[in-house]
Amino acid sequence: MKIRFLFLLLTVPFTVPTQAQDTRERHYYYEILEPRHEPKPKVDSFATTRIKEKLNRGLTATPATGNGVFLSWRLLESDPTDVSFHVYREANGEKERLTSAPIRTVCHFTDTLPVQSQATYYVATLDGKGEETGISEKISIEAGSLKNYRSIPLKDKEGRAGKVGVADLNGDGTYDYIIRTPASNVDPGMPGNLNGDTYQLEAYLSDGTFLWSKDLGLGIEPGIWYSPYIVYDFNGDGKAEVALKTAPKNATRNEKGRVDSGEEYLSIWDGMTGKEIARVDWPERNDRYGNLIRQNRNQIGLAFLDGKKPYILACRGTYKLMVVDAWEWDGKKLKRAWRWDGDEENPIVRSMGAHSMVCGDVDNDGRDEILLGSCMVDDNGTLLWSAGTGHPDKIYLTDIDPNRPGMEVFLCLEPFHTDGRGVCMVDAKTGEQVWNIGHNTYHIGNGMVADIDPHHPGLECFASEDKKGGSTDNYLLTAAGKYLARNEGVPPCGDWVWWDDDLLREGFRQTYSREEMIARWKAGKPGSTDIVKWKGDNVWSGIEGSILMVADLYGDWREEIVTAVRGEIRIYTTNLPASDRRITLMQDPIYRNYVAHRSMGYPQPPVPSYYLGE
Repeated sequence: MKIRFLFLLLTVPFTVPTQAQDTRERHYYYEILEPRHEPKPKVDSFATTRIKEKLNRGLTATPATGNGVFLSWRLLESDPTDVSFHVYREANGEKERLTSAPIRTVCHFTDTLPVQSQATYYVATLDGKGEETGISEKISIEAGSLKNYRSIPLKDKEGRAGKVGVADLNGDGTYDYIIRTPASNVDPGMPGNLNGDTYQLEAYLSDGTFLWSKDLGLGIEPGIWYSPYIVYDFNGDGKAEVALKTAPKNATRNEKGRVDSGEEYLSIWDGMTGKEIARVDWPERNDRYGNLIRQNRNQIGLAFLDGKKPYILACRGTYKLMVVDAWEWDGKKLKRAWRWDGDEENPIVRSMGAHSMVCGDVDNDGRDEILLGSCMVDDNGTLLWSAGTGHPDKIYLTDIDPNRPGMEVFLCLEPFHTDGRGVCMVDAKTGEQVWNIGHNTYHIGNGMVADIDPHHPGLECFASEDKKGGSTDNYLLTAAGKYLARNEGVPPCGDWVWWDDDLLREGFRQTYSREEMIARWKAGKPGSTDIVKWKGDNVWSGIEGSILMVADLYGDWREEIVTAVRGEIRIYTTNLPASDRRITLMQDPIYRNYVAHRSMGYPQPPVPSYYLGE
């Protein structure tokens, strides 16, 4: 079998560029069609069918615009296409059906005449003949005290969450929360922490019930790259575990506040108790990664490598060597499926890592591949392709251009590029270039893909230079790589959300100035954010706190916004009517993978495997 690699040739003898050097030499393509090693065998697990999360209806209630209670619930992939719904209310000892006719085209309903006492709501499903086939979970509310968000109070009333993972810890079909505190970060390139600060992981059920808290200890420095964790049901028993990087309790830091030696582990914790139930070695340090700054770049992920169950990925390295260990957790022990060592295929994968990862089936074999940055690792732990573009700060895997078959990858490259490929799109299956920006770029530090302009097919691709590279330019291109704007008119590249009744994604705009935001932060007051259309109107106001996550956590297919304020996290949900209904985004494998990885690495908004836009 022939495998395509996109190899780098330089106009000077090849040397691995350091982060400081970037890749300032000009790049050219050269295709190697023969693999450099024998392919590894496919992995296989105990699972006979794909393990899937067991989700309930995700029924939620918020104040309606105007008067009333806005109710919203999930459409599930297991629902027949002709499923419809009735809405019921129980109050004052009476049960009442609120819908005169079945709801067929959306997954929401407004109770315009709510009772002022406590009321309980639930949704009944109907088949194509109009017969009720089941009911949802029930939710009880006080109409007068209803808010447009759910609050999860933290154990530490002065604490502030910095990361959040979502998964079902107790098996009730509702997402729960694993929170990392405090909201601080020490990067490998920053001075080390000399204060003895540590991170804590805390677990909360969806109703706010506190489960446990554990200190990660001195062996895990309080920074993103030292403390990756991910929450998911790895053995298919219906209850999620926590997989994370840990270190011995008696670990020490050197005089610079760094952990430069000692044991490091991949641990599995029981989601309900926080008890460690398995431990193996984390990929070991060595000088092939470079100096300590480069050695201490760690990530964790999950991929359905056999197409049936999630494997845990323990990863080290970004700028030089990259190593990935794939582990299967069967509920009793961890078994390593394979190790991928990027030096086996050096130099085409050196310095190709990103600050995040996403996994999905790009070659249509039913098994997930791993997008580590400018390279894709196949499900069996061999290189599928390398684009040869160097280290990207942002990577997006989705169907960007619906006029092309399959998915694409949008890359936002940190290294200086004279060949136009600093902002580019490649084919997800082959890594072949589709288009590039066509001019020099200096240090692309951020990027995003979203349909924000209905006049052009596909997702718009936007990127911004980081002033560290000497440029502050911003770019906005169509899915076909044609310029829409440069600098003026280019939207910010942060989080975006599906919130209103159309398929265009909305952005965020701070209510306060930067100086006001800093002052409010220091005073313990939450910031405030508006949801806005690109070049359009304000859609919604009053999102308080710093955004931890955007994801379709409950209700219909529109997304929730998880924020951190002092002493709590909040989960905001829309109360705007939709124009259609769609299967919950969390049942799309790539979208769910993005959400799972939000608790580690740099944040990236989730996107589904399919095109979702006007």
